[in-house]
Amino acid sequence: MAAPAPGFISVFSSPQELSASLAQLVAQRAASCVAGDRARFALGLSGGSLVSMLARELPAAVAPAGPGGLAHWTLGFCDERLVPFEHAESTYGLYRTHLLSKLPIPDSQVITINPQLPVEEAAEDYAKKLRQAFQGDSIPVFDLLILGVGPDGHTCSLFPDHPLLQEREKIVAPISDSPKPPPQRVTLTLPVLNAARTVIFVATGEGKAAVLKRILEDKEDSPLPAALVQPHTGKLCWFLDEAAARLLTVPFEKHSTL
Repeated sequence: MAAPAPGFISVFSSPQELSASLAQLVAQRAASCVAGDRARFALGLSGGSLVSMLARELPAAVAPAGPGGLAHWTLGFCDERLVPFEHAESTYGLYRTHLLSKLPIPDSQVITINPQLPVEEAAEDYAKKLRQAFQGDSIPVFDLLILGVGPDGHTCSLFPDHPLLQEREKIVAPISDSPKPPPQRVTLTLPVLNAARTVIFVATGEGKAAVLKRILEDKEDSPLPAALVQPHTGKLCWFLDEAAARLLTVPFEKHSTL
């Protein structure tokens, strides 16, 4: 089995430089999309360390566009834990506290789960909200998805060898047996990830080095979930720091601030 196309790999000298470049890329894509035919920017965010990265850098990066630009943003979440928004594990809750307080996207354009519903209903409800937000798309097409990758190769709440990797019909799926707590989650599925115009994976730290080598270089009969993200017509990028990229032998572009 041929190795997947790894996409465009950018390696930064530090997580801080990576964060700044990521924020600039988001701001540029947003401005381009808002000025384009659709006059809107659809962004899907993941949790974990991305929350603090974006909270630190994104408000200043998008400030030149002014609040008028943010009025054209639609924000969704690549996966979510079925916990109250006040809970420390809530991805939306963390973004609400650390980023959205500084980034006035209209509440009506921030698409969240209803954490009070049972997990199956929460997934159906979130899918319905996405379809309403992406009217005209047979499957929601995000302009930009920012994904993380776990040391086990999972992305979103799509875990290795899990049946959800075979899901082709649903755009959002429930998961009740997540190997990583909390067990109940709602996640975008591979068809949505692979419909995006741009996907950026972000990974930092030495703990990600071994799995990144597997994803980006190895030929595996059962690829890890992150390796299954191969946008059909969109662009795939990897933003890594030097520690995460240290085992790679494939070509990459190195960035550093002089």
